[in-house]
Amino acid sequence: MLINRRDLGGAAIGLAVGSANAGRTKAQPRRIQPSAALSDGTPWPPPETLPLWPGGPPDDTHRPDFAPSLAGLPDARELRLRGVSAPALHVFRPDQPNGAAILSIPGGGYDYVSIENAGVNVARRFTPLGYTVFALTYRLPQEGWAARQDVLLQDAQRAIRLVRAGASEFGIRSDRVIVLGFSAGGHLAGMLGFAHARPTYATVDESDLLSARPDRLGLIYALLSLEDGYGPDHVSERLFGADATAAQRSAWSPLAHIDALTPPSFLVHSADDRLVMPANSVDWRDRLQAAGVAAELHVFERGGHGYGPTIGPDHPARLWPELFEAWLRNRVPA
Repeated sequence: MLINRRDLGGAAIGLAVGSANAGRTKAQPRRIQPSAALSDGTPWPPPETLPLWPGGPPDDTHRPDFAPSLAGLPDARELRLRGVSAPALHVFRPDQPNGAAILSIPGGGYDYVSIENAGVNVARRFTPLGYTVFALTYRLPQEGWAARQDVLLQDAQRAIRLVRAGASEFGIRSDRVIVLGFSAGGHLAGMLGFAHARPTYATVDESDLLSARPDRLGLIYALLSLEDGYGPDHVSERLFGADATAAQRSAWSPLAHIDALTPPSFLVHSADDRLVMPANSVDWRDRLQAAGVAAELHVFERGGHGYGPTIGPDHPARLWPELFEAWLRNRVPA
């Protein structure tokens, strides 16, 4: 069920997400995710919001405190979310749909969801090109959920299934669902690349009979391995706690599970990224090509980490969205 702020009025948006849970019992009060605002004052959530779990997410007894914040450099403030207890898809429709969907998974190191930089800005960049963009707000593993790391994959699997289930309503094709992940969101996108069928939750409705495998992957300065030398240790700690085992790291390292069924991938990294090592993208490209799967990699000399899709004209990596869109035109079926 889509929640539309234009129908409800801006003052009611805090109640909108909760209204999707109207079928729950009185013992389970409706979920209300408070509203916030983007850096330019635009209300958040956007006009169309699709709750992932109509009766509340798995482990619905837990509700972390919702904590939106504006953070970043003074000239690059962005909305970041913590305490997401009502995970959702936020829908941005183009004026002239091209039939393809981009499910954007923001990063934030699994400490927050960088929803403006790697969600809203994806829509601003790609809806003018005809893509229907779905920005995902997902639960964070270290916020007290019983399933911990599983909540991430639960939300991501459910999200792509809902996109496919609503293909006709959204004006897209179910075989043109692209997942675009940034940093830790790229890790989650990579998990969908191989663990899309991993059982993580009980079937909710017919949507869950659909595949959660992306048709294409866009991996932007993505963390693709939890092994030493690829990225910060705090990601493993947020997923598993301080004593992550080798088996846990391996099971949640997409790079270790590449095969011929891994989706074709477009990768972007900067050589001077000191947070998530460029080896993540280089090794993904090499292993994907060895498996006979198409891959395109762009490593920019400079750019650092976390620049998103709407960067200034002087940024060294400013052309990556254009390169990605050109790759999609060649790789997404007509």
